[in-house]
Amino acid sequence: MKRSRGKISKKSRALGAATHTLSVSALVSGYKIGDKVAIDIQSKYSGMPHPRYRGRTGQIVGKQGSAYVVRIKDGKMEKELIIPSVHLKPVKEVV
Repeated sequence: MKRSRGKISKKSRALGAATHTLSVSALVSGYKIGDKVAIDIQSKYSGMPHPRYRGRTGQIVGKQGSAYVVRIKDGKMEKELIIPSVHLKPVKEVV
């Protein structure tokens, strides 16, 4: 059988598939519009964003279904990504 050549082919170790598990509260956590979040990819859950956005921080600008619309800055361009809450982590504001 021909081997899969998906977007995370040869990168499963780099994504840290079994590094940590999520609690129930993390799976159902909710965010408000305007919250700052970091993209923290959990490879065993579906709907993950492209690995190039791993570790980026952005702001929630809306909700689409059960996922959130996150605005990030990629160079000079602003992009909006649709990401489920499993792949997001709140960012603490430094004052």
